Amino acid sequence: MTQTITVEESRQLDAKTINEIGIPSLVLMERAGLKIYENMLDNKDLDLSKILILAGTGNNGGDALVVARLFATHGYHVHTLTVGNPAHASDDHIAQAKICDYYQIPKVFLDEKFDKYTTIVDGLFGSGLSRNVGGDFATAIDKANASTANIHAIDIPSGLNGDTGNVMGTAIKAASTSTIAYPKVGMEKDQAKAYTGKIYVDDIGIYRGNQFEGE
Repeated sequence: MTQTITVEESRQLDAKTINEIGIPSLVLMERAGLKIYENMLDNKDLDLSKILILAGTGNNGGDALVVARLFATHGYHVHTLTVGNPAHASDDHIAQAKICDYYQIPKVFLDEKFDKYTTIVDGLFGSGLSRNVGGDFATAIDKANASTANIHAIDIPSGLNGDTGNVMGTAIKAASTSTIAYPKVGMEKDQAKAYTGKIYVDDIGIYRGNQFEGE
């Protein structure tokens, strides 16, 4: 049976793995990106002909940029769209953005026509979202939902509360989700199921005890 964790447990496990166990956060990000990339290749419901990566400026967006790089370096048609204030970007996000620049992955902006893409990757927010979505983030989510593309979410569909499963203003309606380490409690709620789609649980080396306790 799949075990679930709360948002606070997820935060604590991340900190323990990085600060006590000693696995660098950038290593975890690389592992997560590779798992997400593999999940998407495995999911035959996703048409990967043209991929749009939506990246917030936090580590969820950093994961998304790893996915962008993996698809781009394997010959896929990929564009990235970063939403949020670059001045508030996490260190790991900045590192991944520089790698994407090295590989010259094309960037687009919020006025982009999302219907040009067959798959959208949602890396806007992680499970720690604590207030209703607004501004450019809400615009990106609503445009993604209104498009003809299928959406693959990273960790949790952006805008979904990780503990309650409630929509916080607006939320991504994903065809599939790669959740990191363990599903979040809110993802198992009935009201969340229309947003998460098919759930992949990705073991990247973050464990409650000293071993993985997933399925």
